[in-house]
Amino acid sequence: MENTQTTAEALLRLEEPFASSEVKWLVAATSRDGRKGRVTPYADPRAYTDRLNEVLTPSGWTREYKVHAVSPITRLKKDKPIQTGKVLVTCVVTIPGVGTHSGSGEEWADDENAMTSAEAQAFKRACTCFGLGRYFYNFAEMWVELNEHKQPKQMPRLPVWALPAGERNNVEQPQRSAPTRREVTSTKGPIDASVTDTIGNLRRVLGTSLFEDVLILVSGVRNPRDIPNQQKQQLVLSSMQKCQQGMQRIREIASEISETAFYEILDESAIASLDRIPSFEAFQRLGKAMSAAAGQNPAA
Repeated sequence: MENTQTTAEALLRLEEPFASSEVKWLVAATSRDGRKGRVTPYADPRAYTDRLNEVLTPSGWTREYKVHAVSPITRLKKDKPIQTGKVLVTCVVTIPGVGTHSGSGEEWADDENAMTSAEAQAFKRACTCFGLGRYFYNFAEMWVELNEHKQPKQMPRLPVWALPAGERNNVEQPQRSAPTRREVTSTKGPIDASVTDTIGNLRRVLGTSLFEDVLILVSGVRNPRDIPNQQKQQLVLSSMQKCQQGMQRIREIASEISETAFYEILDESAIASLDRIPSFEAFQRLGKAMSAAAGQNPAA
């Protein structure tokens, strides 16, 4: 790196999301009936390597692995106890002029891909310290329908913020009744600290995932302190308060209908609990379903 500016530019390029064609989905958990699965996005280690090579050149970074083994360990596999061990891998990634970061990964030794899996975990975790692939941690919980092979019937569509700039500009935003679609300026200006605190306190009411999704939809930022001006502060606060009212009505309906009916609606809406609503769209679906159950107009 020649100077601070080029270093900053390189780190920004590392933070850019991967192409959608490089993003894959892992079924991390399934519902009790096996019909729905919680999916998380990821990219193969080669996508990380390609990005590092593209931004820094192959000679502009290095990685070093250290492997350890722990044994014997007894664990259950297919309901039977077996003697095995664990493969522990540490990866150190160094970018001259920027710094060095490490990550660790582990896998059961009886897995035929134990070394490959542990190395991949360690390498990618080290890369996230430089910003590469860190955006994967910002995804809200997502549930999809599964087929008879426990695979998603349809893959989720990546949100616009999780697309690289070249793809982001070509995506048409779906028309939906978001908290607000009014255009406001993003110019930085004076802000009201008390409004920032009021907005922040609504995180407990709405749950982290819903709170952050509404914040991104309305202001384009993930932290109330990053809202650029008072105009947007008021817009965010109004949207959050509408969600708060909708949440209150949903809880009222939940107390009026049977517990079985309530949990069936949650399951159909792919929502684990009212404290873990993954997105504003999921909140809308839940509000409509709950209002239908109560025979009233949508709560949100």
